[in-house]
Amino acid sequence: MSVITKASSAAATQPATEARGPSSVPAHVAIIMDGNGRWAKRNGLPRVAGHREGARAVRRSVEASIRAGVSWLTLYAFSSENWRRPPGEVLDLTGLLRHYLRTEIQELHANGVRLRVIGDRERFDPDICEALREAERRTAGNARLNLIVALSYGSRAEIVSAARTAAVAAREGRLDPARLDEHLFEQFLFTAGMPDPDLVIRTSGEQRLSNFLLWQAAYAELVFLDVLWPDFSGAHFNQALAEYARRERRFGTRPS
Repeated sequence: MSVITKASSAAATQPATEARGPSSVPAHVAIIMDGNGRWAKRNGLPRVAGHREGARAVRRSVEASIRAGVSWLTLYAFSSENWRRPPGEVLDLTGLLRHYLRTEIQELHANGVRLRVIGDRERFDPDICEALREAERRTAGNARLNLIVALSYGSRAEIVSAARTAAVAAREGRLDPARLDEHLFEQFLFTAGMPDPDLVIRTSGEQRLSNFLLWQAAYAELVFLDVLWPDFSGAHFNQALAEYARRERRFGTRPS
């Protein structure tokens, strides 16, 4: 992964730097949406209020991505570890997911957004699984923005699942182990057919990936913002893009 820079939210009101060409805008931005609980506590509200406000930040991020010309946006919405949270909070989170699927899909569709889901979705209740499948089907023809939502997602589990699937394919004679390289292995990941993220943003000031896209983010630029997710705005998004535009990406090669 590339050099880690922590960016202060104080600069969020500054406009993005002038584009230096096509490479100055990342094709794929991934966001670790962190800080809902702390936002609620800071404002003297129940945790569910932070999650509700965080859902509004999702909409702002989608809108900012479209304005900036980003083609892929991946949001870490519900980790595999989130199932360990108190039952009441898990119920609130899944309830918000149901609400989002009922109220937001039409707008996403109208704005040309294609929704895809990665993760172990089968852990959710059947009605949610069906709603996710219907949302993916309904938006499948859209191409303005690919919105990837990571639900019940953990990168280590994803890699283990991919290794297991590859092993089964080899055992059944459908895969020659000698041909298994990085490119072929990627076809067994949840993200098969999707580009790797160019930029990973994490809010709340924390500086770690938290089991998110560990394989895919190997050469992503990382930007950490001191803003809680419910307060994340289009200006913060532009701040991260401006930081990305200042980076020189070398993918492990020597500087020229």
